[in-house]
Amino acid sequence: MSKKVKTPSRLSQMARSVPEMIAFKRDGGALEATELEALIQGFVTGEVADYQMTALAMAIFFRGMTAEETAALTLAMRDSGDVLDLSNIPGFKVDKHSTGGVGDKVSICLAPMVTACGLRVPMISGRGLGHTGGTLDKLEAIPGFKVDTTTKRFIRQIEKIGCALIGQTADLAPADRRLYALRDVSATVESIPLITASILSKKLAEGIDALVLDVKVGEGAFMKTEKQARELAESIVRVGRHAGKKVSALLTRMDAPLGHAVGNAVESAEAFAVLSGGGPDDLVECTFALGAEMLRLAGVAKSEAAARKMLAKVIEDGSAARKMQEVVKAQGGDPRVVLEPDRLPSAPHAVIIPSPSSGYVKSINAREIGLTAVHLGAGRTRADQEVDPAVGILLDKKPGDEVSQGERLARILVRNRAAARAVTGRILEAYTITQRRTAPLPLVIDTIRR
Repeated sequence: MSKKVKTPSRLSQMARSVPEMIAFKRDGGALEATELEALIQGFVTGEVADYQMTALAMAIFFRGMTAEETAALTLAMRDSGDVLDLSNIPGFKVDKHSTGGVGDKVSICLAPMVTACGLRVPMISGRGLGHTGGTLDKLEAIPGFKVDTTTKRFIRQIEKIGCALIGQTADLAPADRRLYALRDVSATVESIPLITASILSKKLAEGIDALVLDVKVGEGAFMKTEKQARELAESIVRVGRHAGKKVSALLTRMDAPLGHAVGNAVESAEAFAVLSGGGPDDLVECTFALGAEMLRLAGVAKSEAAARKMLAKVIEDGSAARKMQEVVKAQGGDPRVVLEPDRLPSAPHAVIIPSPSSGYVKSINAREIGLTAVHLGAGRTRADQEVDPAVGILLDKKPGDEVSQGERLARILVRNRAAARAVTGRILEAYTITQRRTAPLPLVIDTIRR
């Protein structure tokens, strides 16, 4: 009778123990790819304790990582779960990821537009984080819409209609899900190597051919300075290309909220307006800039101008809106909301905030607006909280707009008027009104392709 031989763990084969590897990183050393692979594997299986991985994250936060370490960590996290193979599905597969901003509903209009242009878009999105909103929360404002699915159904939807908008499944990059939870409570979120590994491990597991990153810069973003944003963009482009994918990144401004709507249902409605040929200028520009880069990477457009023409055509002929209706229907939602956004949840009260003075809107503090929306219930202060899809803020005046004293500056969408009174002062403080018009800076700062 033969006895099954237990396979030794990869950690047991390492020259250094887990505490020794943590200390080595803490003291500025560069870990080998095999060590990082063993650490991630051990973390997923439970051989590496949460407190040990937290200590490693803190060491990385302070000491950083080399380009080689960052790439090795990313690939190890990608390989901690399933890696989808979409090679049997014809067509170029491309995704977009945003580092997060206030009023950023681009994915909801961008994905169907690019799909209508002939590409496949397997998009895995996230929920709100801190003062920034989440695509999944906005999609769930659509009656019946489901963001949770199985890997098989996800692949089947990509094959059938070319696009899916879902949340991270338990089988894709599970190491990232667990590590992010530890980083969120240990003040180690703002680490460029860890952010790079977190974003790319999920995206590389999707089975995509290319990725376009939207790195937000400014007061309402996690990257407050252009220097930080550029460093992150270059890191992700470098590691993504090391993994054999076409990757580029756009740096876009996030000092003021994107568009007029901040909330969940109201942001979905604003994204649907873009699909019907409307929407705020800054939202349209951000969507077209990212969409053009996706089409360029796929090789279906030779220039940005040609790509923008393709995107404009699918809006004009209605195919982008029809594609979004297909996605909504496939994921259990009411497809009528795409052309009839009044079917989305709405708050019973819209409390008007009049302008305290005449002049021109110089700026709107995006972070304050985002935090105020969270306070109203549009976001979370704890992971287990439910969001209210109906509440939010409508910014009637944006930077560069002229405003008269007493004119409508913004509206607060609430269940009861008392909730609006509690935040009115905070929204007024987020606005800066001056006597001289200041032209807004270009939305796109730069494109990183190397």
